[in-house]
Amino acid sequence: MSFIDLYMNNNPMITSSDDDSEPIATVFGIPFDATHSYKPGCRFGPDAIRDSFNNIEIFHPELQVDLETVNIEDLGNTTHTVVSSEMVDMVKKITTELVAKQRQLFILGGEHSITYATFTSFPKDTAYVVFDAHYDLRDEFADSKLSHASYLRRIVEEQGSENILHVGARAFVKEELEFLKEHNIKTISDREVREGKGPELLSTFLSSYDSVYTSYDLDVLDPAFAPGVGNPEAVGITSRELFDMIDSLKNSKVTGVDIVELNPYHDNGATASLAAKIMSTLIAQNLSQNS
Repeated sequence: MSFIDLYMNNNPMITSSDDDSEPIATVFGIPFDATHSYKPGCRFGPDAIRDSFNNIEIFHPELQVDLETVNIEDLGNTTHTVVSSEMVDMVKKITTELVAKQRQLFILGGEHSITYATFTSFPKDTAYVVFDAHYDLRDEFADSKLSHASYLRRIVEEQGSENILHVGARAFVKEELEFLKEHNIKTISDREVREGKGPELLSTFLSSYDSVYTSYDLDVLDPAFAPGVGNPEAVGITSRELFDMIDSLKNSKVTGVDIVELNPYHDNGATASLAAKIMSTLIAQNLSQNS
């Protein structure tokens, strides 16, 4: 029995074409928010993203890609747990199994701590680009070494910081800034994004890597564009600025993606729609490259 069979609920929501072609992407959700500190409810994010994906237009005329005609494999959600160590063990096993299939992989959260389990299951030479209002570099938060506020520190401690790029931070504590500088973590600041430098700086970073994993904490966006998040922070980037940077990924091999921190309880539909658009765009870009 595979770990997918063991840990997934196998209740897909994303609808695909009816043909028997090979899936172009695999999606699974991780309904975990046990360490969340402000607005709990992100465990309901995966299904909210799927619902929006099924109801937005997924034809991309600029790429000449229509996702209505392709197969997207939805494995459903992982078994629910409130224990961080159990989540990490389960998700690492699932992700490792899926990475071996060499298919573009989308992970729907859930809080950001899930990324410690998913990204570290990819080859170590994979670039990591995270869009986030926060650095998530605390040593611990609420007496936990593994939480949504410390996951990136755990990744750096385990794998180093050479292939990491952080985009859009605007809310952090002194401890995190010191760790960031000590480990020379590369950044594109919130100010640089607002000055229009984001796409070029991102393209320059990506030019050194053959494959990239991108992580989207939706609170990188201003709450005016994404109100439904677990830890909203004022004065963020716009949705257009985010998608201008996503456009910079169209010539890169995006092998893994996670979209985290969507809280449907505080959303008006806008945040889920943005999350679905991120997924749709990255699938279309990948399909365009391979067509």
